[in-house]
Amino acid sequence: MERYLAFSFEELPFVLLVLIIAFTVHEFAHAYSAYKFGDPTAKLLGRVTLNPARHVDFLGTLLILLAGFGWARPVPVTRENFSRPRLMGIIVSAVGPLSNLLIAFIGAVVYAGLLVNGVLDVAATSRGSEAFNIFFEKLIQLNVLLFLFNLVPLPPLDGYRIVEDLAPLRIRRKLQQFEPYSIFIFLLLVFIPVLRDNTIGRLGIWVYEISQAMFDFGVGLFT
Repeated sequence: MERYLAFSFEELPFVLLVLIIAFTVHEFAHAYSAYKFGDPTAKLLGRVTLNPARHVDFLGTLLILLAGFGWARPVPVTRENFSRPRLMGIIVSAVGPLSNLLIAFIGAVVYAGLLVNGVLDVAATSRGSEAFNIFFEKLIQLNVLLFLFNLVPLPPLDGYRIVEDLAPLRIRRKLQQFEPYSIFIFLLLVFIPVLRDNTIGRLGIWVYEISQAMFDFGVGLFT
């Protein structure tokens, strides 16, 4: 069974906990910013909340456990309710991924501080240290992954919505013609090794580099 998962059994409880945190904050950021900009759609549907049950998507969570990529329940946004639909639409789309980047940054700084001050042992000589090490590593890496992955310009990801709001109307209409096929394109990119390795699979390199840079910054703050 374990060989079919993107994570080991030992990591699964920490991965699930991190995903609940990451997905909840991500979707809350969308819902809250849209509400503040004048769109009550998410508020009326009970999405302006930090209750994970309102945001976590079973299929999206399962897919991230199996393939390393997934999603939460999208927050519905009615851009026509914004006073400046395109600009505010871009901001609402962007705050989700940025919230994941912020979680990763805070996690990296806290983790670095705990290690530098000897509260945690990087060698994981105790069960407690091992658990915290796994938790912080997944907290940082998965949130950086979600930040990058959600910026991919493929519907229904945030990167596509940003491109859509930036594009001229003529281009937007052409892009919208491909939206019904986006899920099939996404599944091809995830499950066909050649396509995955040459597209979203490359995100792993950036996840490592960004995560390491954040951790190094945190170490620098405490040394």
